[in-house]
Amino acid sequence: MNKTFLYRSVLRLALLAALSGTAWAQDATPANPLALDASAIKEAGIVVDKAAVRTLTDELKAPGEVKADAYSTVLVSPRVESQVLTRKAKLGDVVKAGEPLVVLSSVEVAATQGTLIVAEQDWQRIAALGPQAVSARRYNEAKVQRDQARAKLRAYGLSEGQVRGLLKAGSAQADGSYDLLAPANGRVTTDDFLVGERVEPGRTLFTLVKEDSVWVEAQMAPADAEKVKPNDAVRVLAHDTSLPGTVIQRSHQTNERTRTVPVRIEVDNRKDLLHPGELVEARIAVGGTRQALAVPAEAIVLLQNQSTVFVAKGKGQFEPAPVVTGDTRDGWTVVTEGLKPGMPYVRKGAFALKARLLRSQLGEE
Repeated sequence: MNKTFLYRSVLRLALLAALSGTAWAQDATPANPLALDASAIKEAGIVVDKAAVRTLTDELKAPGEVKADAYSTVLVSPRVESQVLTRKAKLGDVVKAGEPLVVLSSVEVAATQGTLIVAEQDWQRIAALGPQAVSARRYNEAKVQRDQARAKLRAYGLSEGQVRGLLKAGSAQADGSYDLLAPANGRVTTDDFLVGERVEPGRTLFTLVKEDSVWVEAQMAPADAEKVKPNDAVRVLAHDTSLPGTVIQRSHQTNERTRTVPVRIEVDNRKDLLHPGELVEARIAVGGTRQALAVPAEAIVLLQNQSTVFVAKGKGQFEPAPVVTGDTRDGWTVVTEGLKPGMPYVRKGAFALKARLLRSQLGEE
């Protein structure tokens, strides 16, 4: 006789004996703890469903780390030696493109501002006279000087709007101060500088990250990574929830220290649930799908170290049924033995029935 079948049969008899109220140390036979009226069923939150075959997708599990989406990350730095005058944005702020982040002051910018103001005035005077009143050389020189000063300020990082504002304000604004603007929408994730500090060109003052999406870098064994392809669906488990993602890239180089292959996953993060540095679990759908009898993981409880579901027998009667389980996919656990399609079982409320059964065995009402 099959040992597994024998064990399950003995366990089933033991559970049924507990239900029948067999108690060697008691004179009275207790009532069946798994016989409930309608109000008790409602109070316990019991929901009955019929066992059914589901379509399941094979998945590979891998640990992962949340990282900022580098394609949506911008480093903000001055393009000319400057001094920090005023901070306008701080860590954690959400800013829009074109919004001032910090006020800087630069000797080079002051010189170029003055040059532009003079060149603009000169150009306006010559342009009013027209090319007939001045030589072509002088006409072109004035225009080139104006354009070069304007282009130099743009090269220093000033926007076209800032340049136009300078020309409207005139010489009063040729003091070398300028606003460093946000080049894109995003959240400020770093702002490592002090007011009054002198900063070199290229020094990162702010990091802006658009957090609508993040990357999860999963570390996989080389053999598993070979099965992963771009656009494969992924479930990222974090904060007691499952977030959908998509494989966007698989590295073709194995990490020499960990002997794993990084797999990059893009995850929609518009609800702001994931943040860089967090550790998560990635489950990548690979291969095809398969049909299997499965029940929600919460429908399975342990009784005497045996996986068990509660079967509905009708008229408020429930009975524990030992089962053999397989793997779990997206909250559904495969049942290979002990349950058949169409059998009514307790989908929700199994823990409440288990508690009633255990209390009965302890002699409690």
